[in-house]
Amino acid sequence: MKRLIAKQFKQLTKGTSLSMTNREYGMAALNLQMTDKVCRMEYSVLGHEELLKRVTGRETVNEDTMRDFMNRWDICMTWNTMVFSDYLGPYVTKMGHASYAAGSTDFNRDVRCCFEDEDEVFSFDPYAKLPHYDEAELIRQFNENCDEQNAFSPDTVNTTGTYITAMSGLIEMLGWELLLTCAGIDSERFGEFLDRYTLWMEQFFRALAKSKAPVVMIHDDIVWTEGAFINPGWYRKHIFPAYERYLSYLHDAGKKIIFTSDGNYTEFIDDIAACGIDSFVLEPTTDMAYIAKKYGKTHGFVGNADTRVLLLGGKEDIRREVQRCMNIGRDCPGFIMAVGNHIPANTPVDSCLWYDEFCKEYGRR
Repeated sequence: MKRLIAKQFKQLTKGTSLSMTNREYGMAALNLQMTDKVCRMEYSVLGHEELLKRVTGRETVNEDTMRDFMNRWDICMTWNTMVFSDYLGPYVTKMGHASYAAGSTDFNRDVRCCFEDEDEVFSFDPYAKLPHYDEAELIRQFNENCDEQNAFSPDTVNTTGTYITAMSGLIEMLGWELLLTCAGIDSERFGEFLDRYTLWMEQFFRALAKSKAPVVMIHDDIVWTEGAFINPGWYRKHIFPAYERYLSYLHDAGKKIIFTSDGNYTEFIDDIAACGIDSFVLEPTTDMAYIAKKYGKTHGFVGNADTRVLLLGGKEDIRREVQRCMNIGRDCPGFIMAVGNHIPANTPVDSCLWYDEFCKEYGRR
């Protein structure tokens, strides 16, 4: 029996090395190559200074501390996009920001909309009004963004990409209240507004395809915690055809494509897979077990421990949450472990250490 298990493991890990770098683990996951352990992608954790000091034994947090921490925590891939709301020019609604970072440095009370009402939205043409950029300059910016990420974290797979891909762009432009008002009053005109926006966004994907980035992160918050907030048929008419256009540029250039959305996008997993992505990034509300069962041998996926368990649970609660995730993903070659909705700075340090301990214990293949 032991010889049989050893033979099966050798077959599973063929082409991999037990002394691989974190970057090599990340690329193996993207290429669906089984390795001897599950590696990690964690969000916001580098802002948790007390945790970084505890793990590394360093008294100050700087880039060396962060790199040391990432290596100790088996972080094989970092999450990054380049195209945020600043590319929208003056057409950005201010929604304020609750306290999240250590010391509440990100708290912001600035709330104001750049559109008066739904009539102004429906008469606005994003393709005509939003800024258009020189393609060579966008390629340069994407390449520079890649270089910056690789310089900061040379031992991980690094990404560049778009944050305001479709729905997230409309959220930035309109804010939630006006967005939902427009969608509720006239979903067809709202869809036409989105269509004009996605035509504008294509400039970034043409440039991404010509950039040197091997891995592209596509972020779009298409749902919220309860799922879709517009009729699912609307997404299939307006959102996913735009994704297919975008991704055609990237596929032709041989890029690996990772998709991220907050909230519960379970009902759209098949739609997103059909658009041509290589890996899913998901929060705990999306059904990771469904992804593993249907796409676990053809796609990667990242997630999806619940941060609330780390914030509020005890050691055994954290153990069970890690076990849950590993039991779902461990036998899938493209699985990367993560706390699916961030590890903020107010997470107890001991809880983070238990989480890391259990990831290493249950992540062995």
